[in-house]
Amino acid sequence: MKYISTRGGMPPTPFTDILLGGLAPDGGLTVPEAYPQVTRSELGAWRQLGYRDLAFEIFSRFVDDIPAADLRDIVDRTYTKAAFGSDDITPVSTLAPGFHLLHLSNGPTLAFKDVAMQLLGNLFEYALAKRGDELNILGATSGDTGSAAEYAMRGKRGVRVFMLSPEGKMSAFQTAQMYSLQDANIFNIAVRGVFDDCQDMVKAVSNDHAYKARHRIGTVNSINWARMMAQVVYYFKGYFATTTSDDQRVTFAVPSGNFGNICAGHVARMMGLPIARLVAATNENDVLDEFFRTGRYRVRAAADVAQTSSPSMDISKASNFERFIFDLVGREPRVVADLWRNVDGGGAFDLANTPYFAKVRDFGFVSGRSTHADRVATIRRINERYNVVVDTHTADGIKAGLERREAGVPLICLETAQPAKFAETIREALGRDPVRPPAYVGIENKPLRFETMNPDPAAIKRYIAEHAT
Repeated sequence: MKYISTRGGMPPTPFTDILLGGLAPDGGLTVPEAYPQVTRSELGAWRQLGYRDLAFEIFSRFVDDIPAADLRDIVDRTYTKAAFGSDDITPVSTLAPGFHLLHLSNGPTLAFKDVAMQLLGNLFEYALAKRGDELNILGATSGDTGSAAEYAMRGKRGVRVFMLSPEGKMSAFQTAQMYSLQDANIFNIAVRGVFDDCQDMVKAVSNDHAYKARHRIGTVNSINWARMMAQVVYYFKGYFATTTSDDQRVTFAVPSGNFGNICAGHVARMMGLPIARLVAATNENDVLDEFFRTGRYRVRAAADVAQTSSPSMDISKASNFERFIFDLVGREPRVVADLWRNVDGGGAFDLANTPYFAKVRDFGFVSGRSTHADRVATIRRINERYNVVVDTHTADGIKAGLERREAGVPLICLETAQPAKFAETIREALGRDPVRPPAYVGIENKPLRFETMNPDPAAIKRYIAEHAT
């Protein structure tokens, strides 16, 4: 298994090289040369597997330059009851016949990002030890990625984390979860701007190849293929938990900001998982919904990105969308490079009157949009009907999923975070605070440790150079 760039400028490359590299050298995203195919008989055999065995089977199709025994050890050390609360790792609950929640937020930071980040931490440590090297991770977060990365990397040998987040744009819980960490290898930087400014800074550094090589820059954002690979597993897990035969189809509803989580569902579908629909649920920052409705992908300016009650989706430039477009245009890197030349310049592209847009439904994608009033109403309705409290992002997914589901096809909504992280909106919806895990009681009162910076790539380069010693 080798990996190529969506923009065509990278020779076929082994997994461990792209693991540490982040963006491809040409600015594109790494993807497998071809998606491994899973047969119906293999689906049947996998149905009985526990999470760790299932993860190993799937990872083995994407990773062939880590010995099987080492890969198995990494998987077994990552997906533990101690880290995720049960050996199920991502359990499924049924709210009503054909209406399910796939619980992804039982890891250390109470968000779905833990499923991939815990793996990434162990993969990084393994690969760096083999090479006798070090890595300076530069990441951007709108809330959950940063804390999941920092909790996965804290104390790891040879790893430092420089995490950019938009100043004042995360919930108080999310902010405290990150900024209260005192580990010497963790550096939090609050950027005066929005998430897209943070993400643009990461990409600017990654595209300075001399600097990237000199300071050994890597990434944990969902542009890193290993995160995508890790997330593929729970789509298979959710499918097996809600079906009884291997020819049944299901629909997944996924809160979508940077398009990473739902892109993993796309990969699972391309591998052969019988997915009828992938519902991309957006909040008021509805760039993805606009594309799936109209064919136009229009990046907003920073000033036009709304600050919402589902802040992890306050994104207008969805990095992983490039991976899907690569498949949509027939894996033609020249087409992708042309389209993203406009995107990277702050512009747009429109596929509405092209043969490409006509194929979107062939890939199973539909979309929906949710507002603050919608998510408050959804939180209240789910609690009244099922005695379950969901967070704001999951509410967006449920709202869009129920609107876009097909009759007779099971709907699996991805629960992406625990409601404790968004107490203000839960209080508005239900008139009470959400239950908070004991380890996080009073987290907002802890001393915070962070720097503040303008959205300037040169500034973060200087900061890394000063602290990466």
